[in-house]
Amino acid sequence: MLKILGYPDRYSVAPGETIAFKLSQEEGEDFEARLVRVIHGDCNPEGPGLNFRHVPTAIDGRHPGRRQRLDAGSYMIVDPMPPLMAGAFTFFAMIWPTLPMAPGQTILAQWDPLRQAGFRIVLDGGFLSASLGSGAGGVETMTLDRPMLKRQWYAISVSIDPAASRVSLEQRPLRRYAHIDDRRSFSGQLAMAPAAVAAPLFLAGCPEADGRVASHFDGKIDGPMLLSGVQDAWRHAALLEGDPGPVIARWDFAQAIRTTRAVDIGPSGHHGQLVHLPARGMKGWNWTGEAHDWQRKPAHYGAIHFHGDDIYDAGWETSLELRIPPDLESGPYALHVACGESDETATREAYIAFFVRPPRRVGRGGSRPLVVFLAPTCSYIAYANHAEHITARGAERQMGRLLTFGHADLWMYDHPELGASLYDSHADGSGVCYSSRLRPNLNFSPRYHSWLGGHGSGLYQYNADTHLFDWLEHQGVAYDVVTDEDLHEEGIDLLRDYRIVITGTHPEYHSTPMWDAMKAWIDEGGRLIYMGANGWYWRIAFHDELPGVIEVRRAEDGIRTWFAEPGEYYHSFTGEYGGLWRRIGRAPNVICGVGFIGQGFDVSSYYRRGPDADNPRAAFIFEGVADEIIGNFGLIGGGAAGIEIDCITTSLGSPPNMLRLASSEEHSPMILLVNEEFGVVPPNLGGDQNERVRADLAFGETPAGGALFATSSIAWCGSLSHNGYDNNISRITANVLKRFLDPTPFT
Repeated sequence: MLKILGYPDRYSVAPGETIAFKLSQEEGEDFEARLVRVIHGDCNPEGPGLNFRHVPTAIDGRHPGRRQRLDAGSYMIVDPMPPLMAGAFTFFAMIWPTLPMAPGQTILAQWDPLRQAGFRIVLDGGFLSASLGSGAGGVETMTLDRPMLKRQWYAISVSIDPAASRVSLEQRPLRRYAHIDDRRSFSGQLAMAPAAVAAPLFLAGCPEADGRVASHFDGKIDGPMLLSGVQDAWRHAALLEGDPGPVIARWDFAQAIRTTRAVDIGPSGHHGQLVHLPARGMKGWNWTGEAHDWQRKPAHYGAIHFHGDDIYDAGWETSLELRIPPDLESGPYALHVACGESDETATREAYIAFFVRPPRRVGRGGSRPLVVFLAPTCSYIAYANHAEHITARGAERQMGRLLTFGHADLWMYDHPELGASLYDSHADGSGVCYSSRLRPNLNFSPRYHSWLGGHGSGLYQYNADTHLFDWLEHQGVAYDVVTDEDLHEEGIDLLRDYRIVITGTHPEYHSTPMWDAMKAWIDEGGRLIYMGANGWYWRIAFHDELPGVIEVRRAEDGIRTWFAEPGEYYHSFTGEYGGLWRRIGRAPNVICGVGFIGQGFDVSSYYRRGPDADNPRAAFIFEGVADEIIGNFGLIGGGAAGIEIDCITTSLGSPPNMLRLASSEEHSPMILLVNEEFGVVPPNLGGDQNERVRADLAFGETPAGGALFATSSIAWCGSLSHNGYDNNISRITANVLKRFLDPTPFT
């Protein structure tokens, strides 16, 4: 059990700025804190070992701590809202339940949980019901007698007449099936007088006495509306066809899709606010398939998909703040915190990771290094609290071995309210398309060892990148760090001060501004050292208004753990078509010269020197390296070529002048060809049975005097420290860095 966890309010902070840390602890009343520079996060005894350099600051010491609650679940709130039960009213909506058998799912409520007054319209075990409170402790519920089917559209109607103490309910399936009679209606008399309340109105959630909003609805809601008086179901159909009616409020979710606002098109402007980012740009009850872009036919995209496990901002209070010293070097850092007196250190300490970027351009002084590490924070966010390996069936078969889980994995399993990664599914089976950094991200930590890694260190994403931090430190390389989010916001101007950009091991997720900025920088003569694989793969979007959240739509192709529904391939944040960059004509090969070709998680292999290694253009790369076999060692799976690998493909945009310096071979049968590479399934997809599955060590010059160097393997950085850094992987990397630092243009 983890005793302390937390998150920063940003992943990137400049000298002189303040970063806030939000912490929650399970043990003790205070915690100890200190700032460390992250050098190496791998405890594998075959490597350099853990290395965190303490940086003395004013936060060193003990601080008061406490437990903080994390409330997940999306909903809409309208505040203020007049007391609806001051008179008779009717609620109409289209709903598409995705967890109908779950109990107590609130569809609409104006409820005082302390007085037990007001009303709740609920889906309870699949049955539509209405609960009304007297305000004196009495609650009465009326329920239809036939449950709704999963993932089917229903028109629902609920009328409440407090003066007559009468409630009417009706559900009408929009699609009928033989032998299934799920159309139901009921009207009954209450035995008490319900009490009106002056309280906010909630859709897809309900306030609790302890201040939480809970009892969330899982599914889509489209076109909710409130009318004064008791209205029959035919009135709903007439309103949908444009007839006027006695509207109190009518929310059109097809409007302002890129925002968190729910627009009331009724006469009173009872606009709602959406909390915890329910999914928008969702096809509604009337979607016909004639338009797949919600911007072309927004009336067909009037649905919002709510989930009981949605989360955007954990909303924790600040536990401590750190003003970054003006002279602190740019680099990877973490707040190291510890609490309690548990026997196992790993459960009572945490490393809250972040990056110190260089001073911002305005008012900055001095010069910058020539090298910048582009921290792949979009990938860190995409994989935040990745739990698919814990819950998915057959994960061991995919990995080729039994999986081991650590404390963080078990905590994620026990606490789904942390929110899931973009690889996980919601409790209702729909894919998670939004991920935020404003919550604890347990695998964004230098001490998190994942289930990947095969026969070696179980490092992946951020903690695998610490192999590169360690190597740069050992080589004495001066470098800055900027993040994906910095690049998205500032564009090419952020990169123009640098001669070299070094990537992390897995820079997979990129927004359009990020892609455009990197391509423009390369075209101007920038020199890219691509230290990983599966880069520039998925297109993502950032939200216009909310910081620190990204969106992906798993559309049509690619390695996917879930599939977007047909008609839901366009980002709600920007309106852009989602999915693979390759699917819109911007394959990763166009940026870094290589592209994704194979994936597998058991053991890593090696490279064999290729004919292009003797090309005079590549002489600097192999200076002092005469070996035929390269990288047959390493902390990640025992070799330098593994986990995910890339290769040169000119038909996808790899420049024709790219040199294939070396290629991996003898891969395990668990290393499989990626599915976007074939239409009809071919035989022998994996390992050495398919020569297409290979990592290409690649180099090529650009017309503006710059160059591209690609390792094409996530496992490459895990081999840098072998034999005290005296090995061919380290030497090749150092040779490339040395030449790339040389201002002499490539020709």
